[in-house]
Amino acid sequence: MTTGKIFNPLFFIKNLSTQPGVYQMQNATGETIYVGKARNLQKRVASYFSRQLDTKTQVMVAKVANIEVIVTASENEALLLESNLIKSLKPRYNILLRDDKSYPYLYLSTSHSFPRLDFYRGAKQAEGEYFGPYPSAGSVRENLALIQKLFKLRQCRDSFFNHRTRPCLQYQIKRCTAPCVGLVTEKEYQKQVQHAIDFLHGKNNKIIEDLTAQMDLASEKLDYEMAAHFRDQIIQLRRLQQSQAVMGDNGNIDVIGVFQQVGKAAISVLQIRGGRLLGKRAYFPIMPPDTRDEEIIAAFIPQYYLNKIRAEDLPQSIVVSHALQDRLWIQQALQAQWQNEMTLSDRKLAKYRQWQKMAIMNATQALKQHLSEKSQVAAKLEALQHILQLPNPISRIECFDISHTQGEAAVASCVVFTEQGEVKKEYRKYNMKEITSGDDYAAMRQALLRRYTRVKSTQGSVLPDLLIIDGGKGQLAIAAEVLEELQVSGVWLLGVAKGPARKPGLETLWLFGKTEPVHLSADHLALHLIQLIRDEAHRFAITAHRAKRGKARQHSILEEIEGIGVVRRRRLLQHFGGLQELKKASAADIARVPGISDALAQQIFDALHGE
Repeated sequence: MTTGKIFNPLFFIKNLSTQPGVYQMQNATGETIYVGKARNLQKRVASYFSRQLDTKTQVMVAKVANIEVIVTASENEALLLESNLIKSLKPRYNILLRDDKSYPYLYLSTSHSFPRLDFYRGAKQAEGEYFGPYPSAGSVRENLALIQKLFKLRQCRDSFFNHRTRPCLQYQIKRCTAPCVGLVTEKEYQKQVQHAIDFLHGKNNKIIEDLTAQMDLASEKLDYEMAAHFRDQIIQLRRLQQSQAVMGDNGNIDVIGVFQQVGKAAISVLQIRGGRLLGKRAYFPIMPPDTRDEEIIAAFIPQYYLNKIRAEDLPQSIVVSHALQDRLWIQQALQAQWQNEMTLSDRKLAKYRQWQKMAIMNATQALKQHLSEKSQVAAKLEALQHILQLPNPISRIECFDISHTQGEAAVASCVVFTEQGEVKKEYRKYNMKEITSGDDYAAMRQALLRRYTRVKSTQGSVLPDLLIIDGGKGQLAIAAEVLEELQVSGVWLLGVAKGPARKPGLETLWLFGKTEPVHLSADHLALHLIQLIRDEAHRFAITAHRAKRGKARQHSILEEIEGIGVVRRRRLLQHFGGLQELKKASAADIARVPGISDALAQQIFDALHGE
């Protein structure tokens, strides 16, 4: 909170440093509403009070009741600090990048004699080589399919690989050379692996040279079938080179385009590695009205590239679609942060023009699709408000569901839905504690108490306009008791009772306080929205429940066996790929795991089979 003193900008500016730094504009309640960087703090802050401002900035400055400044040792430090403060404070007048997703990779298990290549997302704990991050899951799958077609690497898990007695479908459709049953030697397979690695590093010409040499050698040996195989691979790679818009032999470039419409913006990032377009990804930043295209890009770049995940796959160049006032400043800050010669270009050079147009086209398409989806969500929310006869628009919905198996490993889920759609970063799961097995009422009560006790006690937390409970009048009454107990008001309660035989479209809706239920036709927009949210809550709950149940069962069986500690348990599960595969193994198979004797293997086998 600020003090009751009146802010005098002229007096404040007079005593302000002329060094580079960051300034934070605050409103009367002490909330930071804008963070900015400056080469000269005094000049930059003075510009807000000594010249004609655009409408957007006038509105912001009118709310300023205090300004805090941080002097930095250099201009680059000011830019880095500004980016960090924007991410942590999320001021309403800054352009905010929402980039909460984890990024996907291609993973190659190089420690295995016959490495597998597969889609990967998460902490990089397994030994092997990771390629990426890729801009989207779709781009990973496209590249995985292409590599399988070209180089025929296996994708199957080790537990599947170790138990094959004949080739699988991947071999039959010519996407794998079947190393599992010895149809390719380790030496030949390693050549496939190296070609895939070279391909992922953009060394297509090197692969073609190697394949050409192998083709010539096969021809000399009169092995024309093998020579034809190498020839076909070379043709595929040549066609790929021609179909891809190549920028230099080894261009590692990100191209950024922006498009605005009706006060919303989309940013498209094209990721080019080794001269190949690997994929694209769209972002929809939160921004104040009347923000210019170049301002959006200039704010986006530091927030996007000053993220530690970028260190794994930095481009040599960043090409943008609009001229940037602070281009050199941003470029120098990125170079200082990552200790490299990364360049930032906003020029319409001939070699970049095609990519810049493509980035803008993709941003345009992404925004139109985004606005279309938003309008559908808005229409469904409006239909729900109308059918429930609620006095105010619905902007936030929370939905709860309980999942368990005959009372075991009960988990409650809470999913959040707003005008933007699903807000997955706000999803929560609750492991039930000290309740009678199978008591759904007690589970629902505990989950609601834990959720809204925290919401009430946490500053800045938001209550929903509508709370949906997956259940009928009984669960609804429990929810009402909890909200009354916590003195939560202004939240409408809706119970969704399943129809006969759980058939979708026959649900009964109970709005708390109403004596008669609501029945909607199967094609009603409001019912579609309710089903979407309820099904998402169910999916989230059952996923958490299965993980909890699986963990409990894994540990309860193996931990009961004398002589099986953490290391041996991990080796067993890694060797067989999970508990289910371990249960299928014989005592002799188990004894092949390092550190497991014949006697201990028999003991494990007996325990797993209840003997």
